[in-house]
Amino acid sequence: MSTIEKALARKAAKDTNETSTSVSERKVEKEEVTPSDSPESAAPKTDDRVAKVLNIDTENLKDRGYLIDTGERKSIKDEFRQIKRKLLENAFGNAAKLLHHPNLIMVSSAKPNEGKTFVAINLALSIALEQDKKVLLVDADVLRPSINRELGLEQSEGLIDYLLKPEKNVSDILFQTSINNLRVIPAGQPHHLSNELLASERMAALASELATRYPDRVVIFDCPPLIGVTETLVLANLVGQALVVVEESKTTIASIKAATESLNEDLALGIVMNKAIRSHKDLYGYYGYGYGESE
Repeated sequence: MSTIEKALARKAAKDTNETSTSVSERKVEKEEVTPSDSPESAAPKTDDRVAKVLNIDTENLKDRGYLIDTGERKSIKDEFRQIKRKLLENAFGNAAKLLHHPNLIMVSSAKPNEGKTFVAINLALSIALEQDKKVLLVDADVLRPSINRELGLEQSEGLIDYLLKPEKNVSDILFQTSINNLRVIPAGQPHHLSNELLASERMAALASELATRYPDRVVIFDCPPLIGVTETLVLANLVGQALVVVEESKTTIASIKAATESLNEDLALGIVMNKAIRSHKDLYGYYGYGYGESE
């Protein structure tokens, strides 16, 4: 073989090796972006490694009186600021040492149709505006769930499904939303053993997990009314704070007393006056606000 032929042979061998290396490198690059090896799927299925994002129609919410930040200064924004400041102080300030799971807050009412879901959603939206806080909204009204409906979201698995099925992870029922810092756990399918499920060790473990995993998280439970519903009292034992929503000129003092007398004495308890024509200072130091219509 001549010198020229030997040189051509060496060049051909070199080109073949480079081509093989190039193909191999491209293959690795392609494998690195496949779903099975992506960081998201390889990571443990914890509640904050979720890929499901629920798009919320904020214009629709705004039109229905919900607190959507448009850069304008509105009374409803200021009123919820006053409510959340006390709750955040209880959750993360000096008072937190005196409360069990102070960053878990239940929102309920004495009776149906007093505006508890309206308050729960607006409170979540207000806290989501904080620069250093995240909020998780849990639809714990498993008898009459309404968070998905109010936010315009499709029905999906949720809290009851998680409690029923040991193989479920929190990440299976926890959804990111298109609103910054706001996540949602729906109620899931109604079940005849809802009281027992909410009183289970699995529910207690979930509450503890939600309370302690992230130090900047506030969890709001939209709960059933207090009077005549045992599920709410079960949930009250898992949280550190409670807001009871009352409707101006409708809810009686007797109803408020009946609703709150069975609550854990260690709860930080507040009253919110809903559908108020004007603001009123109530005995717990919160202010009323106007025109909420959702349950």
